[in-house]
Amino acid sequence: MAIHFDKETKTFYLEGKNTTYAFYINSFGYAEHLYYGARVHRDYLIYTKAQGKNSCNATPPGLDKGPGFSHMNTELTFFGTSDYREATVHPRFTSGDRLTTLYYAGYDILDTKPAINGMPSLDGGKTLVLHLYDDVKNFGADLYYTVYDDADVIARRAVYINNSDDEIKLCRAYSFAMSLPGDNYDMITLHGGWASEREPERVPLHYGVSSIDSKRATSSATLNPFMAIVARDTTENYGDAYGINLVYASSYVLKAEVTTNGETLVLGGINDFDFEWNLGAGEKFETPEVIISYSKDGLGGMSRELHDALRNHIINKKYVNMPRPVLINNWEGTYFNFDTKKLCDIADAVAGTGIDTLVLDDGWFGKRDDDRSGLGDWVVNEKKLLGGLDAVIEHVHSRGMKFGLWFEPEMISEDSDIFRAHPEYAIGVPDRNRCYSRHQFMMDLTNPEVRDYIVDSVSKILDNHKIDYVKWDYNRNVTEFYSLALPPEKQSEFAHRYALGLYDICERIVNGHKNVFFEGCSGGGARFDSSMLYYFPQIWTSDNSDAEERTRIQYGTSLAYPLSAMSCHVSAVPNHQVKRTTDFATRGDIAHLGATGYELDTTVFTDSDREAVKRQIEEYKKMEQLVLTGDLWRIENPFTSNYFSFMLVSKDKSQAHLTCYRSLFHCNPTAHRVICRGLDESKQYYVPELGVILHGSTLMSVGIPIKFKDGDFRTVTLHFEEK
Repeated sequence: MAIHFDKETKTFYLEGKNTTYAFYINSFGYAEHLYYGARVHRDYLIYTKAQGKNSCNATPPGLDKGPGFSHMNTELTFFGTSDYREATVHPRFTSGDRLTTLYYAGYDILDTKPAINGMPSLDGGKTLVLHLYDDVKNFGADLYYTVYDDADVIARRAVYINNSDDEIKLCRAYSFAMSLPGDNYDMITLHGGWASEREPERVPLHYGVSSIDSKRATSSATLNPFMAIVARDTTENYGDAYGINLVYASSYVLKAEVTTNGETLVLGGINDFDFEWNLGAGEKFETPEVIISYSKDGLGGMSRELHDALRNHIINKKYVNMPRPVLINNWEGTYFNFDTKKLCDIADAVAGTGIDTLVLDDGWFGKRDDDRSGLGDWVVNEKKLLGGLDAVIEHVHSRGMKFGLWFEPEMISEDSDIFRAHPEYAIGVPDRNRCYSRHQFMMDLTNPEVRDYIVDSVSKILDNHKIDYVKWDYNRNVTEFYSLALPPEKQSEFAHRYALGLYDICERIVNGHKNVFFEGCSGGGARFDSSMLYYFPQIWTSDNSDAEERTRIQYGTSLAYPLSAMSCHVSAVPNHQVKRTTDFATRGDIAHLGATGYELDTTVFTDSDREAVKRQIEEYKKMEQLVLTGDLWRIENPFTSNYFSFMLVSKDKSQAHLTCYRSLFHCNPTAHRVICRGLDESKQYYVPELGVILHGSTLMSVGIPIKFKDGDFRTVTLHFEEK
């Protein structure tokens, strides 16, 4: 990777693994974008500037002649002069003036990428800091750019600076703006809801603004903070694809604007709806980071670059490539109806199968026999658990297994001791009734006293018991958006302050217990975002564990996130979410395309059931390193066909694994052939299931006929070993 500044043309070249990002300082003093794409030479790129339609464009301030801003693809857009595009930043000064003009004021190249104060971000090396300044208002913006030599991504963010003696109100403070040439793009986003998370939607960009957002103080299941901008002819394996992945877990917005000039502006960050930040004299405001990827190899290439960036630079290095716990979670096996004996019996039933962790889910604390009470009272219910937690933990450990525990730290029940003692700990507006969701309220994480209570009560459990694993849940979204701990003028800072509060308690609980493995959850996958992966190496992908449904959920999730980040479990049938019955082998094969585990009542297992689990885990262990570190090639799309196929290939292309799935069986079916991807053309591969040795070129050109058993919801798995 390299960051180069050509003093003669005032052009910055940011060179990553296989990409170039270039912009220059134009004659008016603005940082203007030139190019982002496949690696090119450091040629004179200013010739690429082209002027399109001109529609009542004003000149830059103070000049009677010159192009309007619609013909300047500035690295940061701003309102009120002659820039009519979406603004990246929108300050309001004490005079009521909302104008700003941010000129180039210098740059620094840092050897090490600095962390963001109070927020997760990628680590990294060489980083460009571009300084922009408005000397009329003494207001500045520092734009950060980091490129990488192991992933075709660029990390970007902005820091807004008040060097004046007066307060500035930020009415919008996005993280980035980036211009792309032309107007012929599609936008791909991930929409959904509970049990149907991250379904891809592809639509053409139109003139004007297309956007996705969350106003929930969480990244949400409804629209994930990810957007891909792709050329109209881009496919899974061919064509230009840009991925935008925001490292943020609160209300956000991502936008794409096709401008009158016939070019496309992409920008976003913190949602400016109900947002206003009071920036005091001498203060800075740091925005969340965005990861921008580029690939000329279609959506698959874009995804692989994002996967590498997240695995190499944001997920905890201690756990990212480490074999993950293979767990049994008691939730769907017992729900709230368990006691010490039941939990010990569950552990006994799987001893020796390869399951190495028992996770005790909701219901172990306070007065908690259903979902209407007890949240926030993180005290062991010894009436339910005779002998306390230690009796269960010691038994589980005696069986050679680890022990995990469920928490929902951000929540509070109205029927709880902590709410009765401190009703002000719950988010709410005085004299107004609160909204319920799942019969519960939310803790006010903007309040330091509340955060201290959460950290102290959760840490007390973790410090006083031998707990190896934590499942951190989050089962509702914010309503009311008001804190008794904030003055009136700061109430519109609530959603961002909630995120900062969340990160604070994660830092103190997660990083304060470095030997505990933490898994994220949010009523399934409602907070599956890059900032959460900083704390949780894997996240419960969805409460919907049906194998058929999971092919689509895991396919969509893989557009932005690696398989190693997805918790994928084998559950009982009929499935608890959709009442469908699928074969045990099918459930295992689909669950193996992620961090695998089980979610059922093992006390009803027969000897043959235990043997089947043992065989499944042995098979998973053969492919586990491919799940953790391999490249994913999506071969068949369950949203557009009756089939689903994922191929995992090791970085050195010495081994691979193929999982093929057929949804519905049709009588007298046509032959089905799968074309492999990602192998080395010149290498020979042994496929033990077929008993053949074939070159990579053959497998990727001729393919393999797949023979499914009769019946619906069937899988076939193949292994490839270099000879």
